[in-house]
Amino acid sequence: MNDPCYLTGQFLLAMPGMSDPRFDRAVIALCAHDEQGALGIGIGTEIKGLGFHDLLGQLKIDSGGCPDRPVSMGGPVEPGRGFVVHSRDWEGQDTIDVAGRWALSGTLDVLRAIADGKGPRQWLVALGYAGWGEGQLDAEMTRHGWLTVEADPRLIFDIPAPERWAAGMAAAGVDPRLLSSQAGRA
Repeated sequence: MNDPCYLTGQFLLAMPGMSDPRFDRAVIALCAHDEQGALGIGIGTEIKGLGFHDLLGQLKIDSGGCPDRPVSMGGPVEPGRGFVVHSRDWEGQDTIDVAGRWALSGTLDVLRAIADGKGPRQWLVALGYAGWGEGQLDAEMTRHGWLTVEADPRLIFDIPAPERWAAGMAAAGVDPRLLSSQAGRA
């Protein structure tokens, strides 16, 4: 009997030669994956010229004394929708625990809490998400394109975005310089 292998709480790293250029060197924090599909937040690319304080200003939320950080490009789906990937020490009205590794929130209460200094200790703000329909990610995993890496929240919170892809590869024991952008056939 084959049990399904779901990847919630792991990272997806785009392999060289990924057919979709939007995911070149992508690092996706997979927040949900089951028989109905998958949802992940891109954590490897920052949106140039958009900081957290800019986003708060657009939402008419006073930034208080919170740090201004870059906003990540979460993915190509609903790029105007915001998400916060954060430590599990804070919970809001829609927060989901991601496999006991980190949490995900998508409503304004988390932004207000961060601005007020009462939010999660560690956080990353992203716009958009990566989504897969029923069986779509499972099928992609059988082709050349994605590498899964056991999730270590330090990749999200402690490593700068431009270094996350290489750090994820290193954590998997992969030297990306030795990878081909083409899949072989046996």
